[in-house]
Amino acid sequence: MSAAAIAIDIVINNHNYARFLPAAIESARAQSHERVRVIVVDDGSTDGSRQLLEQCRPEVEVVLKENGGQASALNAGLRRCSGDVVMLLDADDLLEPGAAARVATAFAAEERAAKAQFRLVVIDAEGAPTGAIKPAVYQAMPSGDMRATELAMPYDLAWLPTSAIAFRRPALERILPIPEQAYPATGADWYLNHLGALLGPIVSIEEVLGSYRVHGANNYERQDTELHMDWLRETIELAQVTSAELLRFATELGLPHPGRILSIADLANRMVSLRLDRARHPVPGDRVGGLLADSVGAVRRRSTAPLPIKLALVTWFAAMAVAPRPLARRLAELFLFPERRSSLNPLLGRLQRRGLDRPPNPDSPES
Repeated sequence: MSAAAIAIDIVINNHNYARFLPAAIESARAQSHERVRVIVVDDGSTDGSRQLLEQCRPEVEVVLKENGGQASALNAGLRRCSGDVVMLLDADDLLEPGAAARVATAFAAEERAAKAQFRLVVIDAEGAPTGAIKPAVYQAMPSGDMRATELAMPYDLAWLPTSAIAFRRPALERILPIPEQAYPATGADWYLNHLGALLGPIVSIEEVLGSYRVHGANNYERQDTELHMDWLRETIELAQVTSAELLRFATELGLPHPGRILSIADLANRMVSLRLDRARHPVPGDRVGGLLADSVGAVRRRSTAPLPIKLALVTWFAAMAVAPRPLARRLAELFLFPERRSSLNPLLGRLQRRGLDRPPNPDSPES
């Protein structure tokens, strides 16, 4: 199918973002691609969003529902989709006018592709660029058949938030509906990103095709470079539930997998939580020694990672295991916040790209 012939549905999910909603809708309606339909789901807003949406009919399909969280809102919108490709957009974000056309071109060029993603520029509440890009320009985005890599180290890959992902609709329907009890408030994009990586090849588009707004009231986005334990616990809990869903779906598809997710990012989050917030640590049974051993297994599983990366990771986990609390906090911030290690990031990015050239070995006996 040619790119021009691909029909695209853009699903916008909204809850109490009346301040930003008109701009999001206008950015979706302003797409240069001709075959675009815009669906807006309002998830029980009480801030005037619904009055704004009434003014958008009939050009925009409006779905009104009681508040049920992001997964519930997306499920309601995705049930209305009939196009060849589905793009998603949070109501506080924006799409560039050429986003849908570029996504259509990507799917037309790779007929087996199940999912596409693209970079986002970060903007503030007023729409001014902050200078940041998601993911950072030095960070490699995964492309191609990522099934083995996803099952080996899912949370170490540069998957993008809701407003930067698109799916071929028949593939997407294989993982719907998003389990609303597992993702009651946020995290629906975790489910879509990680299970979506098992549906077929991934196309990562290097261009910036949208804007990600950071405004102080985001449901999940970290607002600064301080270590907030509530945010860390939420991230760990999302990884736990997503790992269970990921392994379930891999088994359903008959894909070989190691039986356990050993992802450096998740293990690091858990080590930080255990060392600095043990009383409220969300994973029963975690021990410092066990996490250290699992980190070694995770590094060995990444058989294509350059040796300097492996040594740096093992050293960090070993230091976190024994460091006094003040030093452990500094080590945690250095690991979790790229802004704290800006001089090293370009080098780390180049090494990371080498590690994505070939898939890891999830069946390694050391794993």
